[in-house]
Amino acid sequence: MNGIRYFDHAATTSVKEDVLKAMIPYFCIEYGNPSSIYSIGRRNKKAIEEARKKVAKVINAKPQEIYFTGCGSESDNLAIKGIAYSLKDKGNHIITSKIEHHAVLNTCKTLEKEGFYITYLNVDENGLIDLEELQNVINEKTILISIMTANNEIGTIEPIREIGQIAKKNDIYFHTDSVQAIGNMKIDVQSMNIDSLSMSAHKFYGPKGVGALYVREGVPFTKIQDGGHQEKDKRAGTENVAGIVGLGKAIELAYNNIDEYNKKLTELREYYISQVEKKIPDVKLNGHRNNRLPGNVNISFKNVDGGELLLKLDEKGICASTGSACNSGSTQPSHVLTAIGLKPEYLESSLRITFGEENTKEDIDYLVDNLEEIVNKCRHV
Repeated sequence: MNGIRYFDHAATTSVKEDVLKAMIPYFCIEYGNPSSIYSIGRRNKKAIEEARKKVAKVINAKPQEIYFTGCGSESDNLAIKGIAYSLKDKGNHIITSKIEHHAVLNTCKTLEKEGFYITYLNVDENGLIDLEELQNVINEKTILISIMTANNEIGTIEPIREIGQIAKKNDIYFHTDSVQAIGNMKIDVQSMNIDSLSMSAHKFYGPKGVGALYVREGVPFTKIQDGGHQEKDKRAGTENVAGIVGLGKAIELAYNNIDEYNKKLTELREYYISQVEKKIPDVKLNGHRNNRLPGNVNISFKNVDGGELLLKLDEKGICASTGSACNSGSTQPSHVLTAIGLKPEYLESSLRITFGEENTKEDIDYLVDNLEEIVNKCRHV
């Protein structure tokens, strides 16, 4: 993007050239309906199955355990509602956390209206749940635990392996929203005892409008959308073949290079934090200092209006955010920052910077120089 410095990769990423090339034939040449029995339809069906294998390989699942959806939010809905509806005769208690994405929180609110009981776990000042609290709130009616792998606003990585162990020990299913994590960290659903996992292609250099859901073989879940029998009768609707092919290619490319990518992003993250703390007084890093996504930095600037800060940065060609892009229209303080107990003078002054493969240290120098100038002008004392 000419003249633009983009630091909002948690909101979305660009589509890689190789991903786009893989998708193009399925718009104009290989355009058959994958449910059709003639050759052009069968080729599309084969392309979907190849993408399914790529997704499964990355998270150590079986291809038949992967279901393609329209986005991460749909995957969350299908997983949580689908499992809850299937097990409602066994129990009605679901455990989640106060800092989940709204795709999870609002799904749980809907289920509350339908007679389910939801426990929202507290988090500490770093955004981590308390494993002892999790263990203590489990009861005979508990059927599902849904805790995100990594937080979209502050980047904190939850103790997923330990949560999986607790769920397995208590014979409870475990779902994790991994929309921010896939493409940024390695996940093994077998060793982590994950029963269900959500992802979205546009977070790892794939197209928007396509996601995937892993559900372990044998885990009961009910479809929530009526229609045809696509995706093993769990997700009705003609498949977005081009999008699915793009997701498969994007996740393959991401994990071919995951160690080098993470090393680069971690170095950029640490450089940015050090420069901000060196040059700008009265700042607070939100989220865990080390146990966080490699490219995520959420910093609050005391007594600065976050919205004003974003607008001033935009005038300098800098793209950033104050939190989740899905919640950008809200006038309420971030539920994540509220949950970690941020003081009022820091609560509405956060800036989320999330790095990607095109970012450089020179970009960070430009960002910090402008931040220093803007914060000094906008700080209300």
